[in-house]
Amino acid sequence: MNWSTQLFNRFNILNEKEDYIIVHEEIEQNIFFKGTNLWVLIFAILIASVGLNVNSTAVIIGAMLISPLMGPILGFGYALATYDFKLMKSALRNYVFAMIAGLAASALYFAATPISQAQSELLSRTSPNIYDVMIALFGGFAGIIVIASKRKGTVVPGVAIATALMPPLCTAGYGLAMGNWNFFFGALYLYAINSVFIGVATMVTTRFYRFPVASYLSEKSKRKANYLVYLIVICTALPSIYFGYRLVVNEKFKTKAAKYIANETILPNEFLLKQEVDPVAKTINLVFGGKGMSQSLKDKIINAKVKYELNDAKVTVGQGFSFVDTEKEGSESDKLRGELSNANQRFQSLRLDYDSLSNNQKLGIQLYKEIRIWEPNIKRCYANFATGVGSDSTQKTVLIFMAEAKETMESEIDPSKIKQWLKSKYPNSELFVEVSYR
Repeated sequence: MNWSTQLFNRFNILNEKEDYIIVHEEIEQNIFFKGTNLWVLIFAILIASVGLNVNSTAVIIGAMLISPLMGPILGFGYALATYDFKLMKSALRNYVFAMIAGLAASALYFAATPISQAQSELLSRTSPNIYDVMIALFGGFAGIIVIASKRKGTVVPGVAIATALMPPLCTAGYGLAMGNWNFFFGALYLYAINSVFIGVATMVTTRFYRFPVASYLSEKSKRKANYLVYLIVICTALPSIYFGYRLVVNEKFKTKAAKYIANETILPNEFLLKQEVDPVAKTINLVFGGKGMSQSLKDKIINAKVKYELNDAKVTVGQGFSFVDTEKEGSESDKLRGELSNANQRFQSLRLDYDSLSNNQKLGIQLYKEIRIWEPNIKRCYANFATGVGSDSTQKTVLIFMAEAKETMESEIDPSKIKQWLKSKYPNSELFVEVSYR
């Protein structure tokens, strides 16, 4: 057996195909929502709604683990592939019923919960794009392949599909409860995308397995049915392709803007107070604090956008209160001035801390180079100037010097010798010297 045959056998799934009768019965049983299945769906929807409400990914995943929402969609795709029109009608009825039940349960929850603020988990389900199409396709393929395989393994097909179905349905329920129609229609469109492409993945896989058809259709009728599927797929996918393109464009703009801001806003005696990047309007607003910026410096910052391929971006550079409305009440202006003053003090404090750390690092490096000439057993040293305050409020500058040395049998390092050396270099400083051995 050559390597190409071995590789083909590794990816071949036809030799693991489950018996048609078993697959058909499993798909048919999971279509219906009544009794236990219906209550499990409602509880799964409520759990997912709580997860979206409190912004908990773990809770949302927990809801996916118990969700039976995949049944009608898999059933519809399977029935379409095998021309089982009776099963198709049943799957469609249960799909609509499950969607209404899910919307009702989630809307009731969001109407009752005291937390009405939309979190990131909710917001991410309101702007579908082409990447959601891919998630639905991959989830649909995973689901039907596992169901049609003798070797079920550890994969839970419902999770792969619930990933694409549960959150958008609950988000649509949130939009319904809050009267937020952008949320409602955005999430419902995402739910429609996922439903269509999970069904398409199921149909394609079923035909690949060549399961027997339930009824005979002429070639003309088959072509009409296929054309209808193609039309639905294209109409569903086209808006998502546009939204996906816009997403990529916006992300590229934000990446370029972040690089531009990081490289061009580090200025002497100036610090960036505020930055606003709007990829949709292609605007970048920068507000600086500090001593004051000349118009030429502002123009230089604005013109630097060309280096980052931001030619079509509108960049505005403001200084301090140049963006403050002069007609605002005095108290509000005073508050803004206070905030600017506090920000300036924090900046100066951070700069002093940075200078201090930088100077201490240079001090330690220089002293280590010198002491190693006459004390080669020293491995490392630490040096820092500190200010000591006494009970009489007098202040003294203390040089703290600590050294780590190698343990040797010959002789120990004399700290007094180090003190004499440091005293000759820093005669006006108190000295603290300590030597340890490791």
